[in-house]
Amino acid sequence: MSASPLGIFGGTFDPIHFGHLRLAQELAEGLALEAVHFIPAGSPPHRGKPGVSAVQRLDMVRLAIAGNDRFVLDERETLKQAPSYTVETLAELRRELGETQPLCLLLGADAFLGLATWHRWQELFDFAHIAVAQRPGFSPMAWEDSMPEALKKELQRRLETSPQVLQETPAGTVVMFSITALDISATYIRNAIKSGNDPRYLLPDAVLQYIQQNHLYQ
Repeated sequence: MSASPLGIFGGTFDPIHFGHLRLAQELAEGLALEAVHFIPAGSPPHRGKPGVSAVQRLDMVRLAIAGNDRFVLDERETLKQAPSYTVETLAELRRELGETQPLCLLLGADAFLGLATWHRWQELFDFAHIAVAQRPGFSPMAWEDSMPEALKKELQRRLETSPQVLQETPAGTVVMFSITALDISATYIRNAIKSGNDPRYLLPDAVLQYIQQNHLYQ
């Protein structure tokens, strides 16, 4: 079997910024992903309630990815009333797309380090590969002191050095990929807006305009 994998990129996107977009673009190119599905979390279980509504975060993602044919907006978690669990979303996608379509969950390095706290996290590998975006020159073995033992064992068992495996199997491996290091955080952007500072050049102009028009994060 050989098929182009689909990237799955979830998050609160509160707000979406260039760090998110560049991660998705570089992984899409570097891993030969057919597309990247952005899935904003409606009610994220791993953090406090976002300061803006799920619909507003969905709108911002829609504006941010407009014009990129490789990026797709998926509204499924936004429409749910219950907490959004990644494993359930991946299970839904697997049922919709079939058993052979490769899926690839896109994570930043910090998110991967916290994977063992996620709901039914070990089942994620039943439904998708995991692609971890890391800073250039960073080695996953440098995480060993800060990584839970269960996650360390999964990484050692599943780590693959070639992205080609993503096209040959539907799920079950971990690949690392170096991307441009952009030290941008949604928390910094929210705090900048609240303090009256200008966050331009950290996020798309269309998203910033939406934030200003709707008086978000003030």
